[in-house]
Parts: sequence; C-alpha cells; structure tokens
Amino acid sequence: MACANTSWSEENFSCSICLDVFDNPVTTTCGHNFCRTCITRFWDGQVQYKCPVCNEIFHTRPDLQVNTFLSELAAQIRTTVRVKEQPCVEPGEVPCDVCTGTQQKAVKSCLECFTSYCQTHLEPHQRVAGLKKHRLVEPMDHLEDRMLTDHKSHPVVPLKEEYKVKTAQLGKRGAEVPQKIQERKQKIKEIKDTVELSNKDADREIAHGGQVFTALIGCVEKGRDEFNQTVKEKLKSTVKRAEDLIKELEQEIEDLTNRSSEVKQLSHTEDHLHFLQAFRSLKDPPPTRDWTPVEVRPPSYVGTLRRSLDQLEETLNMEMKKLSDAELKRVQQYEVDVTLDPDTAHPQLILSEDGKQVHDGGVRKELPDNPKRFTWHTFVLTRQSFSSGRFYFEVQVKDKTDWWLGMARESIDRKGLTEWTPETGYWTLWCIDYTFLFNDKTDFRLPLRAGLQKVGVFVDYDEGLASFYDVEARVHIYSATGCTFTEPLYPILGPWTLEEGRNSLIISPVNQTD
Repeated sequence: MACANTSWSEENFSCSICLDVFDNPVTTTCGHNFCRTCITRFWDGQVQYKCPVCNEIFHTRPDLQVNTFLSELAAQIRTTVRVKEQPCVEPGEVPCDVCTGTQQKAVKSCLECFTSYCQTHLEPHQRVAGLKKHRLVEPMDHLEDRMLTDHKSHPVVPLKEEYKVKTAQLGKRGAEVPQKIQERKQKIKEIKDTVELSNKDADREIAHGGQVFTALIGCVEKGRDEFNQTVKEKLKSTVKRAEDLIKELEQEIEDLTNRSSEVKQLSHTEDHLHFLQAFRSLKDPPPTRDWTPVEVRPPSYVGTLRRSLDQLEETLNMEMKKLSDAELKRVQQYEVDVTLDPDTAHPQLILSEDGKQVHDGGVRKELPDNPKRFTWHTFVLTRQSFSSGRFYFEVQVKDKTDWWLGMARESIDRKGLTEWTPETGYWTLWCIDYTFLFNDKTDFRLPLRAGLQKVGVFVDYDEGLASFYDVEARVHIYSATGCTFTEPLYPILGPWTLEEGRNSLIISPVNQTD
C-alpha cells in the first residue's frame, strides 16, 4: 500500500504523538509542541502530567494556549506540500480514530476509550500504567454502538440514591476498621505474651534438666569409681596372696639349699670318726609343704559391672519416677470433660445415663443402625472430638484384665474387622493377658503394672504426641511420638470381654495432687 511521503519541511512541523502536521498546535512550558487533541488525550490517561518528549513532570495540568506562529507555518506546509490524501486503509479495514490528515490502519480497538488506534497512537496504551489496564481487542468499527450494547442490560439507579447507599456502606466499613485494628493489636499482645511465657518455660526446663543431668552424671561417675575400686581391691587381694606364696616358696628353697650343702659336704668326709660325729649332729631336714594343690586363681569380675549398673538403674528409676510425677501434673492441667456417645456404641455395650461408664452386656441389642455405630468391634466413642491443642482424660480400669482405650480419628471403619494401628486411624493402648500392647510399626509390649487402677491419656494434637500414664503409681506407661493427626480425634473405649463384677470402664474426674 502506497502512503503519502513527508518532506523535510513537514517533518519539522509534525506532532511527535500523531506524527502528522500540527493541527491546532500548543506549546508546553518545557518548549515542546503538540496537537491540542493529541496532548489532551495523552494526559487524560496519565496519573502524572509530563511531557511525552522530555518526560518533564508538571505538578498541575498546564493550561495550554495555541501557538499562533506555529499554527500559521503548519497551515502553509499543508498548502505548499502536495501530499496524497489517499488513506493507508484498504476496504474492510478499520481506520485509526486519532490520525489527522492521512489515516493509518488501526491495529487495536480499546473497549474502555471506545477508540481505534494505529500502531503509533497505540503506544501510550503500551507504556502508561493506567492505560495498560484497558481492554484491547482486534480492530472494531462502530464502537459507539458497542458501548450502547454493553450497557443496555445494566440496572440503573439514581445517582443520589446510590450515593446514600455507598456512603452508608463506607460508614459501616469505617466503623469496623478500628475494631479490627484493636483485635489485631490484642492478637499481637497474645502472641508476644505466649513467646515470653515460652521463653520462661524453656529457661525453667533447661535449668531443671541441667540439675537432673548433673545429678545423673554424678551418679554415673560415682558408680564408675566404685566399680573401679572393687576391681582394684580384688586384684590387690590376688596379688597379695601370690606374693605371700612366692615368699614362702623362696624360704623353703633356701632351707633345702642349705640342707643340700651340709649333706654334700659330709658325704665327702673320709675320716670315719668325724663323719659319725657330724652325722649324729646333722639336723633333721626342714619341714616342707605339699605345693601340689596350691594355686593362684585370677580374680573373678563376673557380676561386678552388672551390680554397679543395677545400682545406677535404681537411681535412674528414682529420677524417672520424679520426672513422671511432674510430667503427669502438667498434662492433668489439660483435663477435658468427655461423655460417651450412645449413637456410636456397639449394640452389645451398655452405657450409664450420665455417659461416663460402659460395660459389655453380653447380649446384642436390636438397635437402629447408623453410619456412626460400631457393628463389629465392641467400641464406643465420646460425643466430643478435638482438632487442635492438648487434652487429657482418665479412665478407671480397676480389676479388669482386658480393656482397650485411646484415640481414633473420625473416618475409621466402624463396620468391619480392622487392625488397630495409626495407619488405620487408631492410637490406642490394649491390655490383654496381663500385657500392654500398642500396635505400631513395631508392636510395643510391656507387662501390666501390678495394681493398675486408672489410666491417663494425653494428646498434643499439634505436636503429634499420644501418651499413657498409670495415674495411681504416677508413672509413664508409653508414648507414641511423630503421629500424624489430620482429622478430628475422638476418645475411644472398649471394655472388651465380659468379666463378672468387673467389666465397666469409667471416665473419671481428674484428681490433681500437689
């Protein structure tokens, strides 16, 4: 397509925005000239008013005046320079709405400005932040009709009425802001208080732990010194016996040597009278010991180290007992009040009216089935569930030899035969045949503690911890660590088999001791 060529004179009298000969030219305070329409449209899309050529920023929008001299010269250019007025737009193409004189082909239409732009006049939409957000589409003709079509179905309200509505909404939002600010300040204070308390708790734990470990190190060192002393004393006794025997043997050797010398000397005497006189005065041989059964055995250290370690273990057990007691006091502070949910109880179970006791009735009752009810295992859940934080409860198991209790996640299978493992949603302690069992990757087994009456269950949901305690003895039984809790957890009880006169599991109130 052949477009009009511009002469040297025309280029010097062309607007830098539309690239055409000035039309109604105006001059900015920085000395640059533009068509009034071009600079006005350019500034309409700007956040700040600046010169498109040198980017000088104006604090207020300049009041532009027509440059009369430049306007006359531009008019002369139009009359003296022969420019073909043939537009650079083929039939069916959309012309640029900004071009003056020779119209260029539009490359985009703006649905916000309802204007079509050639590549040159589209430049502000590609550079200015506010204009970049405008919706550009392929060139479209008759954009005014599109504007009416886009809005003809929109609801319309009086301006004054909408102003009142929005003012009321703004007032409501304004009133909410101070409250939200205050709530967030309060939350900041709570967080800071928690951090301060955590620091104090950590310092206290470190100090207490340091005391305990120092005491244990002292016990270990004392046990080591006593063990070394015992071994040295046994060695000393053996060496003393060996030295005494050697001394006795050396004395006999000396006596026998002297006797041998006397006999040998007498045997070489040829004077018969002297021989008989000397033989008569020869002393009896010195008494000697039978050394055949005599031996020196190395000292035996069998059991020496074990006895030392037994003493150390006894000390450690005493310290563990103290720690367990302190630990139990802490977790008991997280006591929760839970009651059993009859809608989850297996048909063979009987619950007390207050929801605190459960026992196996031995007969399966006809009850309406529901998704919550256990139909295979004789279990029951509590009404309450927990999805965060820490909680603790106690269950009386006095005189029972078989029982089952702990925590279960909400989505466990309540209708079929399922293994009771963390993978299937169970974190439970099982007492069977006088043995504790916790089903995990490696089953934990421990002999049942004599006289066990009450079991405490503590869960730290966020830390993934489930712990069990012998409440009366105030000792720790077992802890499952690194648990993954992703659902609500329910305390779960199972009285197991029917035991005459001692079949109930009882949720008991916590009796904290000083």
